[in-house]
Amino acid sequence: MGGRSEAVTCDVTDLLAVTDLFAQVKKTYGGIDILVLNTGVDAEYICIEDSDPALWTRIAEVNLFGAYYCTRAAIPLLKTRGGGPIMMGSGLGHHGRIRQSAYSCSKAGLWMLTRVLSDELAVDYISVNEIIPGPVDTDMARTDTDLSRVSSLEGEWFKRPEEVPLALFLATHPKPGPTGQSFSVMRRTL
Repeated sequence: MGGRSEAVTCDVTDLLAVTDLFAQVKKTYGGIDILVLNTGVDAEYICIEDSDPALWTRIAEVNLFGAYYCTRAAIPLLKTRGGGPIMMGSGLGHHGRIRQSAYSCSKAGLWMLTRVLSDELAVDYISVNEIIPGPVDTDMARTDTDLSRVSSLEGEWFKRPEEVPLALFLATHPKPGPTGQSFSVMRRTL
């Protein structure tokens, strides 16, 4: 479609690597039109009492701190063009689930980051929203040995990424658009 893209590998839990990445984005592109925060890991299916503190911390580092580092580094670039962050959240961040405390708590933190950031950036007409896609056919879902956990809700469908067009709607919505909102593509709440 006439655009150009570049793929760059970056560990979102490494603050220096994230800072360097966005410095390179500024140098190459001058700003950011949209930021989609779609990092996530979920490898913990055990009660809190028996959980591994190192794994619990790792999940929070990727899902919450990774989004925070990227968003923080991107804000000056977003302000130059007015694009806004779209957080890929989870219904578990609003309702939680037993044996998934780390994932649920990290996504709850991501939802609160969305709300606070939307208030902070409202003066710049930058929209910050969350999408709850529900179960999506991704590498994370496919590596889960028990796919019934991924799409266990009766009546829910296991979507392909292109079946979540809400991101495109939010990315192209005129200013001032909705902000501080959580949009669900699930058939029903958890």
